[in-house]
Amino acid sequence: MACQETDDLCHADPRGALMIIKGQATVVKHTGSHYLLSCLPEWDMFPAVLRGKIRLKGSTATNPVAVGDVVNFEAEVPEGVAAQELTAYVTPENAAVITSVEPRRNYIIRKSTNLSRQSHIIAANLDRAFIIATIDFPEIKLPFLDRLLVTCEVYNVPPTIVLNKVDLYRESHKEMIEAFHEIYEGAGYTVLEVSALTGEGIDELREACRGHVSLFSGVSGVGKSSLIKALDPSLEPKVGEISDVHLQGKHTTTFYEMYSLTSGGFIVDTPGLRGFGLVDLKKEEIALYFPEMLKAAQGCRFTPCTHTHEPGCAVKEAVEAGEISYDRYSSYLGMLDEEGKYR
Repeated sequence: MACQETDDLCHADPRGALMIIKGQATVVKHTGSHYLLSCLPEWDMFPAVLRGKIRLKGSTATNPVAVGDVVNFEAEVPEGVAAQELTAYVTPENAAVITSVEPRRNYIIRKSTNLSRQSHIIAANLDRAFIIATIDFPEIKLPFLDRLLVTCEVYNVPPTIVLNKVDLYRESHKEMIEAFHEIYEGAGYTVLEVSALTGEGIDELREACRGHVSLFSGVSGVGKSSLIKALDPSLEPKVGEISDVHLQGKHTTTFYEMYSLTSGGFIVDTPGLRGFGLVDLKKEEIALYFPEMLKAAQGCRFTPCTHTHEPGCAVKEAVEAGEISYDRYSSYLGMLDEEGKYR
């Protein structure tokens, strides 16, 4: 294991033939109060726990440590053990201790519960986010998708939309698929069509993941775990079923976990989400994170413009002319009306 060593790597322990090894590693799994760390790009996991309460400055997040975080740790090992041999001695009974979290270069965050002021960090230090969606099975929820896209824009995580299960509805929903491409590619996003079942688009998705730390996120039932299994058959993510009652997904992933792809790169799998609330975003800022609206807003008569009631609003004119999707504009209006209540 090639952990990054801190300046004061080793210290003798006064209790005897033990010493403390210090280093940095990445959080690759989070289950309750327990974590697994690995010194990326090496994949050699070892357990860790928190020391006391770690709080990040200015953060209201319920989880101060998230998958993808680079953390500083200490581990107690026999005297003379090298850092490269650490995992042989760090066990659940003798876990490493996370002492602090390094500053994040980006992250994805959401409201943790309905009507709550608290938030939850989904993952940190991401190269890109793949937002998994389906036109049907389960039916796509554009407001959810747009909230997740806005959050990616706010926190500087490049997003790609992945339409999964296209083998199930390509013929029956042909017009809907074409309209979806027109809306989101028109807004500047890449849309990939894939099928975890038939393998369509999997090679392209695998290549897009190569060499990167990528988030896979979406509502329950869109097939994130099945896609991960298709990308790398050696992995064993939990695969769930679709409820027959409302064609909604059943939760399968109940914790946050990173996987190492044999083809190169890492994927962060997340529990299926049933809602996504915006965090730390003022109403007057929301339109800035709709790329197509930001471009059109340059022609607005007034600055700032809420794009709701002002005369001479170029955004409203673009919506009326069909140059901006009414569905996207409707999502924007919904975000203005939320007042922090949406989960």
